[in-house]
Amino acid sequence: MDELVKLVEIWAKDKGLNNAESSKQMLKVIEETGEVAAALARNDQDALRDSIGDVVVTLIILAMQNDMDLYECLNFAYDEIKGRSGKMVNGVFVKSSDLK
Repeated sequence: MDELVKLVEIWAKDKGLNNAESSKQMLKVIEETGEVAAALARNDQDALRDSIGDVVVTLIILAMQNDMDLYECLNFAYDEIKGRSGKMVNGVFVKSSDLK
């Protein structure tokens, strides 16, 4: 995975995306997230696989634009959730602090 992340970062730099506005990149994240939803709605596994990959690509670029990397962000998020408690509500995990 390290190699793929580096390849995405090189690709993005070659395209000048490392110097682009991260707010514009966030629009790409949302666009690709919508494609994930469409693939799920259509039960299209190939489109789902592609869309999830596209979301990861856009997030790698967004992190890079903000002087972060994917692993830094993922480690930060995992440190926050690793001890989290909660329960499933209607098929969705809800953390304890959000349960009423």
